[in-house]
Amino acid sequence: MEYKEILRLEPSGSLSFVHVPLDYGDNYSVEMTKSGLGTASVNFTLRVFESFQNVTLTVSPDLIIEGSEQFLLQYSMLHGVVEHQLWFFNDRRITEEDDPRYSMQPGSLAVHGPHRSDTGRYTVSLTNPFSSVTLHLNITILYGPDEPRIQINPLQEFYVSGDSLTLSCQADGSPQPLVEWTFGSETLTESHTGVLNLSRVLTSQGGIYTCELRNQMTGVRRHQSIELLVYERPAGSPQCSVLSNYNRSLQYECRWSGGTPPARLSFPDFGEGNSLENLLLTVNASVEMDGKMVTCQAQHPVEHSECNITARSPQNFLPTVSTDVDSEGKIVVSIHCLSRAEPPAVVSWFRGGEPVSDGNLISDDTTRLEVRHHNASILLLQNYTCTSRNPLGGRSKGIHLQEPSISDFSLFPHKEGTIVTLTWEVPPTSIVTGFDIQMKGPPLVIVDGNVSRTKGGADEFRTILRKPGSARSADVFHLDPKSTYRFRVLPRALMTEGQPTRADRAGPPEGLSGPAIAGIAAGIPCSILFLLLLCGLIYFAIYWSKTKRRQTRYPVTRTAEKVTTPHMQAPHNLLPGAPKSPPDYNRLRQTSSILSVAPPTFVPPPPVRVATTV
Repeated sequence: MEYKEILRLEPSGSLSFVHVPLDYGDNYSVEMTKSGLGTASVNFTLRVFESFQNVTLTVSPDLIIEGSEQFLLQYSMLHGVVEHQLWFFNDRRITEEDDPRYSMQPGSLAVHGPHRSDTGRYTVSLTNPFSSVTLHLNITILYGPDEPRIQINPLQEFYVSGDSLTLSCQADGSPQPLVEWTFGSETLTESHTGVLNLSRVLTSQGGIYTCELRNQMTGVRRHQSIELLVYERPAGSPQCSVLSNYNRSLQYECRWSGGTPPARLSFPDFGEGNSLENLLLTVNASVEMDGKMVTCQAQHPVEHSECNITARSPQNFLPTVSTDVDSEGKIVVSIHCLSRAEPPAVVSWFRGGEPVSDGNLISDDTTRLEVRHHNASILLLQNYTCTSRNPLGGRSKGIHLQEPSISDFSLFPHKEGTIVTLTWEVPPTSIVTGFDIQMKGPPLVIVDGNVSRTKGGADEFRTILRKPGSARSADVFHLDPKSTYRFRVLPRALMTEGQPTRADRAGPPEGLSGPAIAGIAAGIPCSILFLLLLCGLIYFAIYWSKTKRRQTRYPVTRTAEKVTTPHMQAPHNLLPGAPKSPPDYNRLRQTSSILSVAPPTFVPPPPVRVATTV
């Protein structure tokens, strides 16, 4: 009787549905019978819908990992009947025909074998004749981390100690993987960026660096390693040397210590080598090896270098002698015999042809011999010989000690004239323990105006200063620039004196000064030239006067003759050079007391008339 409350048959024969529940939706059949006409039937379907209420969309499982079997999208609702459902992925409609990975059932969508590309927004659209609803759900496919990628900046085959670089490790993953750098057993850094900065690296930082990437949600881990090469150049430069092997053979050595990795050394000239840091090679001594340059090649990743060494027999040398005085007052003579040789030569000493065996006299390196005595004359009687020898040959030199002497002497006055500098040299084998600086001239003037007290007169040499045997120069102060001095140096070996040097002068010259001498020298030719010019002028004047006298005189006219009077004492001089009137000798007459004989009376001649015919 329950259905009678829902279904009502009307008198007209129609069927009414009142408050139809959802389960009344079904296929219905209606039969109509009329007497005499038979029966008629009709079928219809009743579909009952309800409006959507509280519709939700969910996914399972909660964590969708790439490569898993599937994930399922489902919707649910409190009320409602779906007539049509449509599924979309990123606003693109999903159909099973387009992608077989999708399978749709009423109320669900299954995605088989999920891939990272399935990450996105999923949408379901539900409709019926009375309502519609659209739901969205963002799905993230978890994956990774993928294979890590390590990058180095700057990228180099190796790095030198002190360089700076950056290591980065990255890989795709969802969520972003966490990167952890490790070096050996030490964790260096942990971050999502995967960047490791190395500043001013050391050789100890060279080795294997590993980055491990971890997906924090899925727990998946991956790692990648890289070897970092950090080298250091060996210190300095390669060093080559050659040593004597029992004075019979040559031992070449090449060394370049330090560095990472160690440098490789070789002697290409001998086809030997390929040793690390230190290389030794023994070669028989021969004439061909004397003066031959041998090269050592040193190869290191940071730098290639080389060094050279040349073995030589002892070269010609000159012995040197130095003299001193010990605490006992003895003269100590040190004889040095040092010859350039590679390897260094061994020196042997002989005295008067006999080997010197006293080890106290010979230095540890055998290049120096010391002899001592109170008397320099005893030392001068001894002859010594030194022999320098290495595997390639030898040389000998005889040494005869000389008395105190000086080989060169010079004097240099200063500009002000109050100081002079004396310099000298000593022969190589001369025995000298000191020098006496001697001076001849006025006493030296002290700064405060007092005169220095020195023995001896100004005209004899006296010692004003003493210098040790090692000295080669001396300065003399407080000289009077207006005075003249003479200086010399006297060498000595304790009480034994040698020959003094020549005496050099300082100060103004004695006698005429330099400018005066120069003036005299320049005035002589000038005086001679002046006398020649004066003689030439006198000769020219005389010649000119004679020429004037020889000119023609014209006669005087008659008129001029009449004008002449007897009172005229002499004819008129027409020309400047005409003779003057004769003197009155009566005027010049002296008294008888003066003249031994009375002079005759002078009677002037009568006047002469001169006529000139024109």
